[in-house]
Amino acid sequence: MQTKQRCPWPTDELYIHYHDTEWGVPLHDDAKLFEFIILEGAQAGLSWYTVLKKRENYRAAFDQFNAEKIARYSDRKVEQLMNDAGIIRNRLKIVSAIGNAKAYLKVREEFGSFDAYLWRFVEGKPKINFPKSGKDIPARTKESDAMSKDLIQRGFKFVGSTICYAHMQATGMVNDHLVTCFRHKQLS
Repeated sequence: MQTKQRCPWPTDELYIHYHDTEWGVPLHDDAKLFEFIILEGAQAGLSWYTVLKKRENYRAAFDQFNAEKIARYSDRKVEQLMNDAGIIRNRLKIVSAIGNAKAYLKVREEFGSFDAYLWRFVEGKPKINFPKSGKDIPARTKESDAMSKDLIQRGFKFVGSTICYAHMQATGMVNDHLVTCFRHKQLS
């Protein structure tokens, strides 16, 4: 039996499943896009794998990423989250998730959806890249720079250009699967 050729980074079942079913798939669900913004921010300075292993814990701890609930979190809730070993216990990241929920609600009200807001940075359709190796994949682009700048102006935190580019890759705004990966063609 021949195995599928995929990007080199998924090295275990969790990562392979994420690569094969989620990464690079165009995502237009507001709640999921918000979840990725929060998780990408939690990743800052860490590996995505670390966050991916804790994703179910994050969903439980953060009310399934219900932005309306998160926006109302109290100082007591912050302390509860700081004591939750199932998530990354970084006060700045936890507090930023609350601020990001408030900013998200404002963006959604202004643009009709978070989806409409985010996807305008790629003119509403995925940007298809043709990387032959990891060296061909940038850490940031002019689109992620623009997204980062705009998110920051709207009050979001932990949304630097590199985080925004990772968000764009994860949510299918860009296809950065290697050209040799079976997912590249499927998503192009």
